[in-house]
Amino acid sequence: MRTKQWVAVAAAALVTLLVSSSANAGQEDVSAVRAATAPFHDIDTAIAAEYGQLRDASGIACIDNQPTGTMGVHYVKGALVGDAAVNAMTPEALVYEPGPNRKLRLVAVEYVVFQGAWDAANAAPPSLFGQTFTLIRAGNRYGLPPFYELHAWLWNPNPGGMFKDWNPSVSCARA
Repeated sequence: MRTKQWVAVAAAALVTLLVSSSANAGQEDVSAVRAATAPFHDIDTAIAAEYGQLRDASGIACIDNQPTGTMGVHYVKGALVGDAAVNAMTPEALVYEPGPNRKLRLVAVEYVVFQGAWDAANAAPPSLFGQTFTLIRAGNRYGLPPFYELHAWLWNPNPGGMFKDWNPSVSCARA
């Protein structure tokens, strides 16, 4: 009987170790992305790296969806959006919240890939950090063809979760 109890305790310990290791691995990945994107707290650095402001089809820069939440102002690197690759260290978009005096504060990154390009080379939607990207269909507010996207709220906590699209603690009020 003691052997069975010992085996059960050992198995539980192994499961706990594996679960905490995989959670830590995801956190390490997020930490690496924070380090890679830290220079973009300075909007001039983002612009010098060829990120440009994206407006929706109506010309709106700060993307808001009240009462659900806000995304913010997106700065997108066209060369990255145009390829069929996703790399955690080089997000296609940087997301900023307008602050006092219209100063922009980096709050998130976003990964974007056009569905047609991705699906031509892959059998399943893209994923990062254990999260499957969301498909945004044609007829979207940006006037873009269908695309996959994933937000990561690295610089401003999202009460709904790090990878949710809309963040109720971000605002376009100062846009």
